[in-house]
Amino acid sequence: MQIEPEYFTIEDYLHHTFSCECGRSHHTDVEKILISQGALERVPEAVEELGYHHVFLVSDYNTYQAAGERVEKLLRDRNQACTSYVIPRKIVVPDEHTLGELLVHFNPECDLIIGVGTGTINDMCKFLSYQMKMEYMIIASAPSMDGFASVGAALIVNNLKTTYNAHVPKAIIGDVDILAKAPMNMIAAGVADILGKYTCLCDWHLSNLVNGEYFCPVIERMVRYSLKKMMEQVKNLKERTPETIQTVMESLVLTGIAMSFVGNSRPASGCEHHMSHYWEMKFLFEGRPAVLHGTKVGVGTMTAIRLYQKFMESEIDYEEAVRRAEAFDFAEWSENMKRTYGAAADGVIANEKTEQKNDPEEVKKRLVVIREKMGDIRRTVSDLVPKEAFVKGILEDLDAPVNPLELGIDCGMVSDSIEVAKEVRDRYTLLQLLWDLGILKTAAEETAASFQKEIEK
Repeated sequence: MQIEPEYFTIEDYLHHTFSCECGRSHHTDVEKILISQGALERVPEAVEELGYHHVFLVSDYNTYQAAGERVEKLLRDRNQACTSYVIPRKIVVPDEHTLGELLVHFNPECDLIIGVGTGTINDMCKFLSYQMKMEYMIIASAPSMDGFASVGAALIVNNLKTTYNAHVPKAIIGDVDILAKAPMNMIAAGVADILGKYTCLCDWHLSNLVNGEYFCPVIERMVRYSLKKMMEQVKNLKERTPETIQTVMESLVLTGIAMSFVGNSRPASGCEHHMSHYWEMKFLFEGRPAVLHGTKVGVGTMTAIRLYQKFMESEIDYEEAVRRAEAFDFAEWSENMKRTYGAAADGVIANEKTEQKNDPEEVKKRLVVIREKMGDIRRTVSDLVPKEAFVKGILEDLDAPVNPLELGIDCGMVSDSIEVAKEVRDRYTLLQLLWDLGILKTAAEETAASFQKEIEK
């Protein structure tokens, strides 16, 4: 059976192993997806069908009110055993402390974890269940991010935002009536997360060209189809019609399935996400209120598009790029990591010692390939990256931020994030390409200044 995104329903991706033209087979362990009006009422049925008997129900202050309380009642009315823990905070950080808190309140008689929420709750339940060798289910409280069906769990450990391999949920529940009641900024964040696929897919192509990284055109089609379906409904988003909300949620879940097919977040996360992760860590260190993941990704996408434009306008001096590569000073670079990453710097430095992506010899090897394939690289960027005004218009129509300074990210942090966010992940993106070409620092400073100038107008 072949994957046909244009003709598949979301359920068609389940219970099959697909032989793909990329040479791999694709499969997801998600067994049930319910995205419809009234889907919440079917949670007890789903628990029974999947063969579980005692639920550990995890929510937070907000999501318990949105859906968790109703789920708990539905389970108890069906005489299904349920241990419920409500994290007693409105803002939850997915770190060691919160994971430990969940473990302390876990009932060892439970055989299924159900999370009620979005990114943070999903990631923690995903990781906790994986570590405990049990399954989990996620009930979405808002269509705000695309990680529901992915295998990765994004956590903050040792102060560093890190994605851990885990597993997918056994079931994903999205009650359209509940999703439609989510705050508009959360719905807009989901749209912004999907808009980030424009730049992340281009990043994936770049790495395939430069490094020969695995690339699957069929999975790219899946992600692009999710973009297409979302774009067809985005003009109706503020009306919160059932069809529009269901389409957005299905687009987010489909992107997650694409990630699970690959086994990592490559089809859905590029440099726009890396900058978002950097900003998230800096806000956490400074004790500032968290910003929604998708909101940051939307601004990161605007930044990435501007950087891609700078790349396209640049005259590349390869000899100078080689000289810069050879002048790399690990000690000086490490000091910059300590300045920018603070408490997370040790992890970043340790990662570079292992991966050596900035090593002069590695950079020079890539420069040979980049020079040879520059025509293909520029054509790829021209074909895949949209105009800044296009993405800006969509975000502004949803009253979403388009400039990092709107989030309280000052000009210095914008410049730093462009220059060092590539160190968050060992993944080749536009940021590493600009580093290899010796123009990252200049691009960072000029891009940050351009955002500052726009705010001052």
